[in-house]
Amino acid sequence: MFVKLSVLLVLLLLLTPAEGQDFIYNNGFNDRSGLNLALDGIAEITPEGLLKLTNDTKQKSGYAFYPNPVTFKNSDNDTVFSFSTNFVFAIQSQYADLSGHGIAFVIAPTRGLPGARPSQYLGLFNESNTGNLTNHVFAVELDTIQSTEFHDINDNHVGIDINGLDSVKSAPAGYNFSGGFKNLTLISGKEMRVWVEYDGTKKQIEVTMAPIGVATKPPTPLLSLKYNLSSVLNKTMYIGFSSSTGSVLTSHYVVGWSFRMNGQAQDLIASKFPKLPRIEGKKRSMLFTFGVPLLSVSLVLLLVSGVLYIIRRKRKFAEVLEDWELEYGPQRFKYKELYIATKGFREKELLGTGGFGKVYRGILPSSKIEIAVKRVSHESRQGMKEFVAEIVSIGRLRHRNLVQLLGYCRRKGELLLVYDYMPNGSLDKYLYDQPEVTLNWNQRFRVIKGVAAGLFYLHEEWEQVVIHRDVKASNVLLDGELNGRLGDFGLARLYDHGTDPQTTHIVGTLGYLAPEHTRTGRATTGTDVFAFGAFLLEVACGKRPIEIQGTEDVILVDWVFSCWSRSNILEARDQSFGTEFVAEEVELVLKLGLLCSHSEPAARPSMRQVIQYLAGDVTLPEVSRLGFSSSGLTFAHHEGFDDYAMSYQSSLGKGFSGSSYVAESALLSGGR
Repeated sequence: MFVKLSVLLVLLLLLTPAEGQDFIYNNGFNDRSGLNLALDGIAEITPEGLLKLTNDTKQKSGYAFYPNPVTFKNSDNDTVFSFSTNFVFAIQSQYADLSGHGIAFVIAPTRGLPGARPSQYLGLFNESNTGNLTNHVFAVELDTIQSTEFHDINDNHVGIDINGLDSVKSAPAGYNFSGGFKNLTLISGKEMRVWVEYDGTKKQIEVTMAPIGVATKPPTPLLSLKYNLSSVLNKTMYIGFSSSTGSVLTSHYVVGWSFRMNGQAQDLIASKFPKLPRIEGKKRSMLFTFGVPLLSVSLVLLLVSGVLYIIRRKRKFAEVLEDWELEYGPQRFKYKELYIATKGFREKELLGTGGFGKVYRGILPSSKIEIAVKRVSHESRQGMKEFVAEIVSIGRLRHRNLVQLLGYCRRKGELLLVYDYMPNGSLDKYLYDQPEVTLNWNQRFRVIKGVAAGLFYLHEEWEQVVIHRDVKASNVLLDGELNGRLGDFGLARLYDHGTDPQTTHIVGTLGYLAPEHTRTGRATTGTDVFAFGAFLLEVACGKRPIEIQGTEDVILVDWVFSCWSRSNILEARDQSFGTEFVAEEVELVLKLGLLCSHSEPAARPSMRQVIQYLAGDVTLPEVSRLGFSSSGLTFAHHEGFDDYAMSYQSSLGKGFSGSSYVAESALLSGGR
């Protein structure tokens, strides 16, 4: 009997859920000997005891994990115990209307997440593993950017993430209290409290939040989800926080944190928290407030000389601001701000000159964001209101493969467009004229798929149809990681889904213009696809769509077609690849370029189909069945072009391959 009781006691001890796995950081994170957080990436503990996950470094991640693993179940096949955590965080953005990315509470198999990417991936996953069941990651994201690829509901939301960034459930940030819902702004810089609880018996996840001033947890959770975490969490896991930076300077802080397994986590006492630093912009406001009286006295003493100086300065920075522009406040930059950013538009900051004006590199004085400023001549007042409205609409586009248009400024018949700065320049300088640095096939294929994704977003995924009208290699810019981003929306046009675009005058670049566009003047998604076909061929072949050799024009699509007709289409590839390329991928891109270049719009694929072909989800039709002929392809490039081409070439002086032709979008990036 005694032996049986002993065995039963041992079994009960083994099967009893782990108790006492709890901790609390209420007085800062630097005063617990032996229990200091494990930090990785750019995370740090400030001298005041704050956990600061991010700093001024762009495109980086920061991690902080409790140093010891936590037991979530008795064995891998058991159910997960109940657990509870609450923490206080704050997100401070140095740019009032823009933010970097958010912060996430995370339970992961390891301390840190190897291979995870920053920016929209929040340091949790990357483009290849988000959504994989083998991740075994549970997270609650507090996100301040709307990423369409993850189906985010807005740019200020809370989401429950299980093995991926497509949230299983999400809601706008806020809390339920006193009979109503109250919104919270995640980037307000104010401290906010979050409770994350899991009931192992009911298999229920609840997420609640409230401002720091609300001492007790609101009775109704913000998110409630019936979900069994037993298949997600391993026996032991690590718990902590993850965050990442983008192009906007944002600091992510955790002020206090408590956790308990099989019980309610201890309440955090706000009076014991270390103090958050002041936002730099507020310091300047206080200095300005106290300095106004002194400045007024100085102006009185220097009135005579000051009047002339002020008049000259007002004339220098004068700009037009009409009533209808007031609604575009956040998208409109002050001319003075852009003048300072570009150091007075001095020649040293000049990136280049295009057909629409000059482009300068700059650094915004308030946020330290690198920008490219294009000065566009727009003397005519006719249509300015509609033109600016379209610019502002395009500025709301958000996609990882598009160059972000941040805003505009209007002054004395001149329009200034402000874009994100792309450090690696335009794609064309890596393709033509024996470049010092070339891209290998894998890099080019990634750029092709990225541009295709961006163009598909413009055509089908955004709230309106956006026709780019100038797709080409010189309008594709490369970010710091050599990802392709489609830029220069100066010729873009918008219309509602389900409607027909209006007839306009012919715009674009010869060699990329669809034949029906020259006949009708109508730019459509099909004319963009035609230009994309020319783009595919120039990237795969390393040649321009039209080049002058001697006295003749060599048309790239005709040459690729001739290689295909000789059953050797790979002969058309860029010979700089050597043997380092995937023949099936190169052949796919060349044939897809021919298909997109078809003279009949109905025969061209949509960008949705293009993406399916490039991903290998759908097999490309046999080129022999597409009704191609050499005359048909040449027709696609020549019909209606004779007079236009003559005037275009004479205006350039040296033809299409002449050095006098500079694509304006290529000037949005620095030369290398």
